[in-house]
Amino acid sequence: MPTDRMRRVDEAVRQVLSDAVAQDLQDPRIGFVTMTSVKTTSDLRHARVYVSVLGSDAERAATLAGLQSAHGALQRRLARELRMKRTPTLEFLYDDTTDRAMHLEELLRREAQET
Repeated sequence: MPTDRMRRVDEAVRQVLSDAVAQDLQDPRIGFVTMTSVKTTSDLRHARVYVSVLGSDAERAATLAGLQSAHGALQRRLARELRMKRTPTLEFLYDDTTDRAMHLEELLRREAQET
């Protein structure tokens, strides 16, 4: 269970990364992306950044590759804006929550039609 401090750190990291992707990154591979959540380890060495990407599987893969290649610039921005003791190494992961919710909604719709 994350502490209040870790939740604040995670939210601050998410906000800085969201702003950086929206304002600074020029990589054409990065499409419409939303930083949905961040999970930082308690020692601040690693951060898993969960992203939602609008588009096909190929666009999702390209966006994740673009984010990973921009890792250094994003990490520098984090260090500059948050002034943390350590700047975490970023790992970008696709957040499939929306996909799972849409699948569940489809199953419920089908069930309702059959009855």
